[in-house]
Amino acid sequence: MSAEGETLNEGAERRPSETVAGFLSAIAIFVSLVGVVWHPLRLILPALAIALIASGMGSGKGRLQFAAVIICTVCLFFGLTIAVVASKPLW
Repeated sequence: MSAEGETLNEGAERRPSETVAGFLSAIAIFVSLVGVVWHPLRLILPALAIALIASGMGSGKGRLQFAAVIICTVCLFFGLTIAVVASKPLW
C-alpha cells in the first residue's frame, strides 16, 4: 500500500515541465484538428510549432508529444489538400 501523497512508483515522479508539455500537446492536437476544416495555414502551423516545443520540453519517452507532432503534420497535409481541392482560402 502507498501512503497518502506517495506515488506507486517511487522513482517515477513527473517534472512540472512534462506536465506542461502534455497540456501543450493536447492543445496542439485540438487546434490542428480544427485547422483541417478552417484556415489550415493560420491554425496548423502555429499548432505544429507548439507541438515541437512541447516535444523538446518533455522527456525522451513522451508518447503524447510524439503523437502531437505526427497528428499536426498529417492535419497540415490533409488541410492543405482539402483547401486546394475545394478552392478554399489557405490563409
